[in-house]
Amino acid sequence: MTGYPTKPVRVVIGIAPGGGLDAMTRVGALKLSERLGQTFIVDNRPGGGTLIGMDIVAKAAPDGYTLLGASDTLMLNGVLKRAQYDVRKAFAPIVQLSTQSYVMAVTASLPVKTVTELIAYAKAKPGALSYGSQGLGTNGHVGMERFRSMTGTDMVHVPYKGSGPALIDVLSGQIHLTFASTVASAAHIRSGRLKGIAVTGARRTQAYPDMPTVTESGVPGFELTNSYSYFAPAGTPAAITRLIARVMSEGMNAPDTVRRLAADGSEPYPPSTPEAFKARFDRQYAELEKVIRAANISIK
Repeated sequence: MTGYPTKPVRVVIGIAPGGGLDAMTRVGALKLSERLGQTFIVDNRPGGGTLIGMDIVAKAAPDGYTLLGASDTLMLNGVLKRAQYDVRKAFAPIVQLSTQSYVMAVTASLPVKTVTELIAYAKAKPGALSYGSQGLGTNGHVGMERFRSMTGTDMVHVPYKGSGPALIDVLSGQIHLTFASTVASAAHIRSGRLKGIAVTGARRTQAYPDMPTVTESGVPGFELTNSYSYFAPAGTPAAITRLIARVMSEGMNAPDTVRRLAADGSEPYPPSTPEAFKARFDRQYAELEKVIRAANISIK
């Protein structure tokens, strides 16, 4: 579609300001604004474990002027039947921005320095520890429930309207731990206001080369990563989604952006097409359905 965009574009995200999704969506919006000559405005609509933001975009006109910034929680909301529609049919995947591990972030006052010590503490005091997530059924919630299941620990879930507010309460000691994005937690860990005891990916990150993975820390097979992506309402013209994907991929893979992401423990996705992203999304959706069933994860 020639001339797109001819007016500002709204990018909705279903969490409060702060946290990895908010930060990465804004990086992407800036790249699009710089390269397409129109303002891409990030609109935070927190609530419902990102469902409020998802619903706004699912119902929006498929004209390219309302987009969705989303994490893997979008897929979880579909698999866990929290959305009132099939997310595979409601949204058109556009482009994957980046992927990263989480940091298991613990409040500074908690007397543990390793995952092994955390597990021992939790087992000695069942129900005494509380963890925060981005909301019911989100990646952080399901990931921590899987961790509890694998370690036989009992911790209380406290849902928030985004990872940013959850991290604030870990910093203040209102709750004890959370899976935080490396982007949002890096400065606090370096200052000592937060303890990072492990990363959740399959390997260590460049941001914290000395920090072990959860698997290395005595929970073999545990892995939790997150990706940040842009989606459009289903039916958005392919010319628009292909343009956004191309421009975004170029911006995210620019050398300065790659260096910035690496410092925060993240990396850009290689350039791709909306069609290839759609195929990956559908395949990963089917795989996640199997994982959820096998782990017997409940969000009640």
